[in-house]
Amino acid sequence: MTIKLIGFPYSGPTMRVIITLRELGLPYEFETPANFEVLKTEDFLANKNPFGKIPVLFDGDFRIIESRSICRYLASKYQGKNNNTILIPNDVHKAGLVDQFVSFEIFYYDPPAFKFVSQEVFAEKFWNKNPDPEIIKQGREELIKVLDIYEKLLEGKEYLNGEFSLADIYHSPYTHYVYGVAKHSELWDSRPNVKNWWNRLRNREAVKKTLEEIP
Repeated sequence: MTIKLIGFPYSGPTMRVIITLRELGLPYEFETPANFEVLKTEDFLANKNPFGKIPVLFDGDFRIIESRSICRYLASKYQGKNNNTILIPNDVHKAGLVDQFVSFEIFYYDPPAFKFVSQEVFAEKFWNKNPDPEIIKQGREELIKVLDIYEKLLEGKEYLNGEFSLADIYHSPYTHYVYGVAKHSELWDSRPNVKNWWNRLRNREAVKKTLEEIP
């Protein structure tokens, strides 16, 4: 059964899925739309994503959209089959905590991180807009508070849940953009636990390879 992923390689959500595929040792085909306009065509809306977004994943005839849902599906179906990587623990308590950290990423970490990414990485390159310093300031203030909490949560742990999981993967793309592309590494490096977590995460083979391939 062939797995096909449709997305843009610089897209954070697409990168989440690529990292998950690689962590699970899954071969896949990758299709990049010719441009953003393709996402709004009748064919794309009818047969790929009715909201006109990427990524989209086909596993044979099965189609699924939304990056975090895709990753969870892949882990649920394939983890432990091609290698020993477990992204969703079998223990119900550990699995619940993975979902908890996923919620932290969605509601607390991702929003301020994306303020940096939207303004300092994407604004000029894709939207022909100048970065908005007020949005960047808001993102910085909000992310500092979140990272202060993460510093405590990561005490004595290698990864968010203790062991590597989907929660860590979800954090990877925008952390890379804010840390390395927008050049705000001091936000992580000034917090030892957060710094060690990110260094450990970005040096995983699947994460490192995916980040290196960003055009």
